[in-house]
Amino acid sequence: MDSEYQQRVPPIASNRRRREFDVDHERGRGRGRGRGQGRGRGHDPVSVEYDIPSASQSGGRSQRRVEGYDMPDIAVEDTSLPDSPPVQEEDHPKPTLNPDSPKDETLVLPQNISNLTSSMKLPPFLLRPISQFSSTTSKLPPLATAYEITTHEEVLSIINSSTPMEPELEKVVPFLLPDIVNSVFQEQLNPELGFRFFVWASKRRKFRCWVSFDFIIDMLVKDNGFELYWKTLEELKSCGVPISSDAFTVLISGYWKLRMAEKAVEAFGRMKDFDCKPDLHTYNMILHVMVEKEVILLALAVYNVMLKSNCAPNCATYSILIDGLCKSGKTQDALKLFDEMTQRGIPPNRITFTVIISGLCKSKRADEAHRLFNTMKRSGCSPDTITYNALLNGFCKLGKVDEAFMLCSSFKKEGYALGINGYSCLIDGLFRARRYNEAHDLFQKMSEENIIPDLVLYTIMIRGLAEAGKVKDALKLLRVMTEKGVAPDTHGYNTLIKGFCDMGLLDQARSLKLEISKQDLFPDTCTYTILICGMCRNGLVGEAREIFNEMEKVGCFPSVVTFNALIDGLCKDGDLDEAHLLFYKMEIGKSDPISGASLQTMVAKLCDSGLILKAYKLLMQLADSGVLPNITTYNILINGFSKARNINGAFKLFKELQLKGHSPDSVTYGTLIDGLQRVDREEDAFGVFDQMKKNGCMPSSAVYKSLMTWSCRKKKISVAFSIWLKYLRSLPGRDEEAIKVAEEHFEKGELEKAVRGLLELDFKVKDFDSAPYTIWIIGLCQARKLDEALKLFSILAEWGINISPPSCARLIHSLCKEENLDEAINIFCYTMEKGYMLMPRICNQLLKCILSKGKSNYALDLLNRMNSMGYDLDAYLYSSTKFRLHGHWNTREMENVSPG
Repeated sequence: MDSEYQQRVPPIASNRRRREFDVDHERGRGRGRGRGQGRGRGHDPVSVEYDIPSASQSGGRSQRRVEGYDMPDIAVEDTSLPDSPPVQEEDHPKPTLNPDSPKDETLVLPQNISNLTSSMKLPPFLLRPISQFSSTTSKLPPLATAYEITTHEEVLSIINSSTPMEPELEKVVPFLLPDIVNSVFQEQLNPELGFRFFVWASKRRKFRCWVSFDFIIDMLVKDNGFELYWKTLEELKSCGVPISSDAFTVLISGYWKLRMAEKAVEAFGRMKDFDCKPDLHTYNMILHVMVEKEVILLALAVYNVMLKSNCAPNCATYSILIDGLCKSGKTQDALKLFDEMTQRGIPPNRITFTVIISGLCKSKRADEAHRLFNTMKRSGCSPDTITYNALLNGFCKLGKVDEAFMLCSSFKKEGYALGINGYSCLIDGLFRARRYNEAHDLFQKMSEENIIPDLVLYTIMIRGLAEAGKVKDALKLLRVMTEKGVAPDTHGYNTLIKGFCDMGLLDQARSLKLEISKQDLFPDTCTYTILICGMCRNGLVGEAREIFNEMEKVGCFPSVVTFNALIDGLCKDGDLDEAHLLFYKMEIGKSDPISGASLQTMVAKLCDSGLILKAYKLLMQLADSGVLPNITTYNILINGFSKARNINGAFKLFKELQLKGHSPDSVTYGTLIDGLQRVDREEDAFGVFDQMKKNGCMPSSAVYKSLMTWSCRKKKISVAFSIWLKYLRSLPGRDEEAIKVAEEHFEKGELEKAVRGLLELDFKVKDFDSAPYTIWIIGLCQARKLDEALKLFSILAEWGINISPPSCARLIHSLCKEENLDEAINIFCYTMEKGYMLMPRICNQLLKCILSKGKSNYALDLLNRMNSMGYDLDAYLYSSTKFRLHGHWNTREMENVSPG
């Protein structure tokens, strides 16, 4: 039985293994506290949770459950729970073990009880006939021996009649078996006596059994179970009866079953009041609670206390902590803990490997995750379906869908079956890669294999269709899933609402919000945030404010992402004063933030002093103290001030954010650089660029592109080219010699050779970015180097690279000014072939130029092609253009070209 106890996971929740599919809308940590809301993470992943039933649960089927807007990952399984510290036991003669039995086999007693009387003195009850005991129905197994029944009845008699019961129970210890102890728990109707018997039994490892453990948890959560349990502990303490750590482990587990985390931490902290030292299992349970409550800082502090108390961690301990670090985005720290684990000689198990693999994937380090996956197999640890899916999901989320399919093929050779979870990963990946038809085909294939879609997969399909602009199909699918008995949740509605907002169909989006309430659901923080973003994006900032004000009235509090969305909308609307006012509203009544280092020191000191509950309350208070501006908030405001050319205000915010404990990121520096360029302070802009590198903040590609763009606007093409080469040199795995050759070609004026060399380099590392080439085309046009711009255009087209609509528009504009109409028409035809619809200004400029040269047939042919492509000519054409066309077309022909 002890082996069963050691193989069980921490009760209630720690045996859950999860994966997620992100719908990337909200970023950062939001704290919606509306109806039906808990502390969320501020973004809205569709997460799937795998529950592995415990021994006390019936069935072995895994379940997938969607949790809205939490960031669940793969939780941990405690596969090697330790024994409790040894408790002093009296010497009793022990029944013998069958020498031919396995080491962990149950004790075997002689069939004839009288055989034992020669070697030990048996209590009188064992010599009495069975008929002398009550005839109550026993909870023993049907094949229980007369010996077991007799012992069971005697133990019940002791519990109900002896005060205190412990001395009498000690006399029957040699004759007790785990099954007898379990049956006593199930038959004892008095909770206080049952609790007291459990505390006594928990001191001995041979009586450990998860059946009794779960039974006590069920007793705790009923009526006033916790109060009676504490009363029992106080009575035992006053009588001087020793209390084992298991007595508190079950108490912590009971509190956590009701998600009463603070009470669980309080129970752990009070162990010292009962002269009870936590064992490994107790530590693992409380660490699990802390990780689930997202207080990893406190979990790490308790882990340090655990080490100082000479309680050696096991694989489960490390799995719990690594899981917590990965969930909080501290993958590097998780890897360090993983190394510490192996250095201690503790081999990672399947769960540990899976947690790390999942964490690496979430940190966009899928290749490292794959290498660890291979290491896992080489070490003799076989991956399971959860591991396979975690790796597949990681590659799909990074857009490496083809690699994911290749992995899937190799997994199948190892026995992997592509179930609902695997299909969900791949379909999600295809949608993210904008391969919509393939995603739909795979969904159909899954249906043909009689795999029934669940809530998660339906939500992925709805999101994919909405992102493809097929919101009507997405709405239809929502109705279909309801008809098939799969009820959509708030998150599913949010996904569809976002799709309508992205299409500018705001009335339909708002009506869907009303529909949520009709489904016995409630709009959450994410719902309101999506609507606010949609309103702001379509210039309806006033309506966005109304929605923001409505939130608090219905008890749904805005998250930091909600604030950021509205502040961004106000900045873009030019209302900087209102944006600044909202920014300060976030801070009203909030305590000054504590720096990470100071908080870590404070929590560690509290834990070392045994004030773990106080440390927990401190962290919870900070977490619930309201919505504080984060680095994104500051970046939005700095951007607003920069675009308004208020560079001094932007730098004031830059200093303020650092005083508040935030570190400027690449976006912060890039925004300041852009702001300085706007006010013609180019030298200062490059000074900030150099400073960010000195401060350890590596510039992102966006920063380099911003500098390139401004250099091109000032017709400094060579400067723009050298800036991009600097970026390429900063990347790992780039061929320095190839970059140098390209640079030499450019310096010699050999643009074509330079560009082809860079393209070969980009395609070799499979990391192509068309943005710098787009910037060069626009820059060459601005510098009136049209021949070179056209050469670059033709090279990119030859390589099958899509030239962006802005580049095409700029080329057409410049070619029209140079009266090179043939090339301008060719570029315009290219845009129609690619499905681009250019802005009216460019279309009218080109048509006027063609007509001014007397090439009316060219203009009419172009208009026909535009009409067939879907251009609304009546809306697109300026009145001056229509007037020029009037001489070539009669009114009837013009009406035939225009839709309607």
